[in-house]
Amino acid sequence: MVHIKRVVLDVLKPHNPNALDFTTSIADKVPGCRIRLTVTAMDEKTETVLLIIEGENIPFTLVSEVISSLGGSIHSIDEVDAENEPADTQPA
Repeated sequence: MVHIKRVVLDVLKPHNPNALDFTTSIADKVPGCRIRLTVTAMDEKTETVLLIIEGENIPFTLVSEVISSLGGSIHSIDEVDAENEPADTQPA
């Protein structure tokens, strides 16, 4: 089974919620993940942020849904680390 261990996203978000609330809202819905947000650009109404999410098995669909529910949109997936767990070959 493939597990996503790290994903780097370029996200456009409104000023509200602020970076702290945006990040903690995602973390609240995705337990066991570490999330880092860096604001890379800002205009009157929006912020472009780099979102780095790390964990044992990141539920990307859920992350995407939470970002959308907060008024954000994913511009690009800039980096992904995935791991394929070997199938258990031992007899049951």
